[in-house]
Amino acid sequence: MNSILVFDIETVPDVRSGARVYDLPEDADMDDGDIAELMFSRRRQESNGRSEFLRHHLQKLVAISVLLRQQGQKIELFSLGEPDDDEQTLLRCFFDLVEEHTPTLVSWNGSGFDLPVLHYRALLHGVPCARYWEDGSRDADFRWNNYLNRYHSRHTDLMSVLSGQQSFAFASLNEIAIMLGLPGKMLLDGGAVWQCYQRNDLATIRDYCEIDVLNTYLIYLRYQLLRARLNPQRHADECDRVAAALGEGSAQHLQDFLRAWRG
Repeated sequence: MNSILVFDIETVPDVRSGARVYDLPEDADMDDGDIAELMFSRRRQESNGRSEFLRHHLQKLVAISVLLRQQGQKIELFSLGEPDDDEQTLLRCFFDLVEEHTPTLVSWNGSGFDLPVLHYRALLHGVPCARYWEDGSRDADFRWNNYLNRYHSRHTDLMSVLSGQQSFAFASLNEIAIMLGLPGKMLLDGGAVWQCYQRNDLATIRDYCEIDVLNTYLIYLRYQLLRARLNPQRHADECDRVAAALGEGSAQHLQDFLRAWRG
């Protein structure tokens, strides 16, 4: 098994960029909440009332959680950095993992959301990662298989693959997880992250993000079973390893996930 890095991000409105994009005067009597509401309102106008979900470049990272699976080593599930670290630090932590391990990236809708957000935020902060952006010009092994091409295998976006890249067949992580007998989302839903952030409750956001990563990895294992990359016994063994790793920890959200999954 090559190194696998399952990842998920959580975001809030980038009010600083929003103020620039919407040309708010510096002396405007608006706090972050006011600016965010303006951004949501503008997005509703742009979408003719269909959505207030902000465009990728106006999303600010507040959490990146990962599961790192390496051959012969324990499963590692963690959120990058510390709760009070700035966005640039979180980005550096993520791309440092890619630089160090050259892993297979695994996500749910990572092509449609997570990676574009990471790209724009790395662009904003000037965070480099030669390995991630390699296209084969310096390393021939990346010419036909890299992180950037939609149909290459260094990144597996499970939602995109399982839907056959057809947007009308997209499904939510939560519903697919529940369909498979997994716990699905716990603690929050995505729309509550901004409210949680406003309360400075970053710990809950990070816990919520880790739950999404766990669901994604367990779906990935089922996907590997479909591909005959895992036989039924190896699939069961790997699920047992996940359960054992959760059982060794003391974090409440992970214990709750384990109980909801295994009883």
